[in-house]
Amino acid sequence: MAVRLSLPPGRKAVRATIVSDEHHTVLDEHGAVRSTQAADLILPREMLDELWSPLNLERLARTYWRFLSRVSLGAIRVVYTPSERVLVLLTRPLALLRFRAPEYELSADRGVVRWRIRSGLLVSRRGDREDGRLQIEVRREQGPGPAEVTIHVEVEVANFYPAIAHRLSAAAYRMTQSRVHVIVTHAFLRSLARLDLARSRVGRFERGDPPD
Repeated sequence: MAVRLSLPPGRKAVRATIVSDEHHTVLDEHGAVRSTQAADLILPREMLDELWSPLNLERLARTYWRFLSRVSLGAIRVVYTPSERVLVLLTRPLALLRFRAPEYELSADRGVVRWRIRSGLLVSRRGDREDGRLQIEVRREQGPGPAEVTIHVEVEVANFYPAIAHRLSAAAYRMTQSRVHVIVTHAFLRSLARLDLARSRVGRFERGDPPD
């Protein structure tokens, strides 16, 4: 089930523009990856109060997982447990990535949902011991016009040690897994212009729990 937010009468569609830096993916000398993709969403200022809430931050997180499943035609999906989110390929034994349960932060101008990486087929053994993370950050910024607001959205993978780079080479990672990640993430960011948010599977903030 999804929640589609409606634009005020007479307003044009929300605009989403990719604004990532040219060097958005970096592999350091130790084999750790940092990759950041970002977009700016321009929307009417009066919509911000409806959007800016713990509930919609949780829905944004679920929307990301839903997008991955849809773009992979259902081959990739997320398994939910009280302590984990497991990204699987077709079935549970094929765990591509295991994450700890999400952490949420929300203030007047910034929101973050963060999943800490635990293990998985895509993670090297060193990565199992490091504090890798996937996170989505949203920031409220001044819009181009007095009646508009910019929501800056970043999807970041940090301190991630890809197994393919360890087993083959950094070039192999950049040509395959990294390239696919960037293409899919850019498509996800552009899709946010539809304001089509998925209802959370867990519903933590549906119950009124405060963010971390």
